[in-house]
Amino acid sequence: MANILHKIKAYLYDNTLTKDNPNDFIARTASERSLSVRQVCEAAASRGGADVSASAMEHATELFLKEMAYQLCDGFSVNTGYFTASTTIRGVFDSPSETFNKDKHSIIFQFNQGEKLRAEILNIEVDILGVAEASSVILQVTDVKSGSVNDLLTPGRNLKIVGSKIKVAGDDASVGVYFVDATTQARTKVDPSDIVTNNPSEVMVVIPALPAGTYNLEVVTQFSKNSAFLKDPRVALLDKLLTVE
Repeated sequence: MANILHKIKAYLYDNTLTKDNPNDFIARTASERSLSVRQVCEAAASRGGADVSASAMEHATELFLKEMAYQLCDGFSVNTGYFTASTTIRGVFDSPSETFNKDKHSIIFQFNQGEKLRAEILNIEVDILGVAEASSVILQVTDVKSGSVNDLLTPGRNLKIVGSKIKVAGDDASVGVYFVDATTQARTKVDPSDIVTNNPSEVMVVIPALPAGTYNLEVVTQFSKNSAFLKDPRVALLDKLLTVE
């Protein structure tokens, strides 16, 4: 029997990603917070598992990641045992002589779990906390240009947002779709005319002209299944950072 070392808490949400069963649910991890490289290194040092200081580990990790990125950019794949990373070209080439076109094709980096990380799954216990409170939630976003899921943003192109109760509706000035700079917390609101599709389970928007960086995605809405708007706006926040390169 596996030695349970970890516990993950999760809530159940209506499954809007498939249409086969209207009564099914998906589990979504109740994430505590996102950890930086420094925080992971500090945790390793404080738990006693590291034989170097947190600062030394952080420095070495940053050097490794920087070199890994360099090698990926040269077309090499990387296997750390815990994850694999590779470079992928997206888009269709219409003839053998067609060359790479940045307006039509894109490059993305893909990461997948490795054997060492997969082996840790046996040590995890999942605690389902029940059906989540009836509120708005973003389950997944897709950058239509690159096909990237929960990762890249292409300014000026469409972003498909899938979730529950995310229709942009209400009379409060805060209602809308926002990209929030993860570093400066500057908020960029999507122009209402750039909301292409606006349904309870799917919203499509044109991504604003965002500078390179990382962003949180928020949908602020007063939508209700009843005819009346909610009294106070509620916020649906994607639990992944999105990147403009």
